[in-house]
Amino acid sequence: MDKTQKNTAITLLRLPRIAAVSLLSLLLLACSTVEDHIPVSEQNFCSIVNQKPSLALSKYLSPYESNMKNSTGVYVLEHGTEAMLTRAWLSEHAEQSIDVQYFIFSADNIGLIAIDYLVKAAERGVKVRILVDDIMVDAKGSELLKLAAHENLSIKIYNPMANIGKNIFDKVINLTTDFHGLNQRMHNKTFTVDDKVSITGGRNVADEYFGYDHEYNFRDRDVLLLGGKTSDIQTSFDQFWHDALSIPVEQLLNGKNTVDTNYDALHQYACNPANFVPQVREQIKNLPTVFEEIAQAGELHWIDNIEYISDIPGKNNGKDFLGGSGLTTERLISLVKNAKKSVIIQTPYLVTTDLSKRLFKAKVDEGVEIKILTNSLASNDNLEAFSGYQRDRKALLETGVKIYEFKPDAQVRQKVMSDVMQGQLLEMPIFGLHAKSMVIDDDITVIGTFNLDPRSANLNTESITVIPSKQIATSVKAGMLEEMQPENAWQTTLDWNPDGEESMFKQLGVKLRRIVPKNIL
Repeated sequence: MDKTQKNTAITLLRLPRIAAVSLLSLLLLACSTVEDHIPVSEQNFCSIVNQKPSLALSKYLSPYESNMKNSTGVYVLEHGTEAMLTRAWLSEHAEQSIDVQYFIFSADNIGLIAIDYLVKAAERGVKVRILVDDIMVDAKGSELLKLAAHENLSIKIYNPMANIGKNIFDKVINLTTDFHGLNQRMHNKTFTVDDKVSITGGRNVADEYFGYDHEYNFRDRDVLLLGGKTSDIQTSFDQFWHDALSIPVEQLLNGKNTVDTNYDALHQYACNPANFVPQVREQIKNLPTVFEEIAQAGELHWIDNIEYISDIPGKNNGKDFLGGSGLTTERLISLVKNAKKSVIIQTPYLVTTDLSKRLFKAKVDEGVEIKILTNSLASNDNLEAFSGYQRDRKALLETGVKIYEFKPDAQVRQKVMSDVMQGQLLEMPIFGLHAKSMVIDDDITVIGTFNLDPRSANLNTESITVIPSKQIATSVKAGMLEEMQPENAWQTTLDWNPDGEESMFKQLGVKLRRIVPKNIL
């Protein structure tokens, strides 16, 4: 799938936003074809790549062993490059298991290289489990079956009602008979290695989440966790993996025939310096040195009482049509209710309900300062989401909440864009906000997958990490406030908003999308 096709699919099918699955999108998906993602290479690129075995993860973690038993090591991954390098390095040094859970795992350049790391881990004897939501899978069935054919690699699809293994008739039936079920998606994002180290937060696996897309990238945030509450993430993954909503790809695609398990084409793709720049490979190799510097600088924090909260598979019992709340929803409400001084929020999609507006107004009336940074029309990747925000913007401002809208050319992108891409591109890509974070009273930081909208509140399974640390809260809040400054964002008021910075055509597109009900945005 090329970039144009990918963007079209996302526009049609990004279920955290759109009419979740319209009949039109189902028809388009059913009639489309998926291109081969991995070309056959005639050159042996891997012969020039140093692939010597390195130390196991446990050796690198041994200095932190006692800390990991009693508390959780926390390092916030602000930059896409460090988030990508860390995932790659952990994959390369895993000893026993890698468990991967994502809403989007694309078959673009970053996605293919990530898969190559996972296959190589499986070839070393590491047990790899990949759980991905059904709706955005763009791989061919034969590709999924080939990956899953490895004895150490398993793939399951969450809630496969609209894509994998479904024909047009299946999709139409599911759309018309179980609209709530079809809309219930898995939005969790976790990457756990050896039940010792986890990465969780806002990033999916695709070029744009790590600053490697040529046209549009996301400002996002993850958190790296060592020991401690990593076990809770592992427990949550196991709960999803063993749930009836998670189906093996072999069962969905009737994969009973013998499948070739030669992954040389994938390996050659990842070894090709045109796809995997040697400079980046060297940065991955040097990551332990960087991590030691981080620890010595006091940026690796050992914290007690961290919470990892995930919704259960299915989110809730489904009895309240397109409603029902969830564990993450209730915990976030509780955190806001207990705020005494300030609540600073980043959310890419801001679609408020009567409940959230009442909650914010009550806190503002108590003297709590509430600031929210969200995407502007100019930086937004989803017009349906923006239409929901636009409908409520005035009412939200009237509660006393201060709203800032991210600029597509925000200066902060110079910090978060990868050095490699900055050196290659003649023009900087557009940047949109994708971080889902909150800082409360300079004491508590929340990093997760939860968008401030009805879909995250009631339909999608989400996960959040609640970090009680003044040091981390101070650092994350400083970055969030910087991104609200005039060089990075517009402040929206009752008298002015930046919608006019975009073309009339795009503004009209937002107006036309007001037919989409807010409770599925």
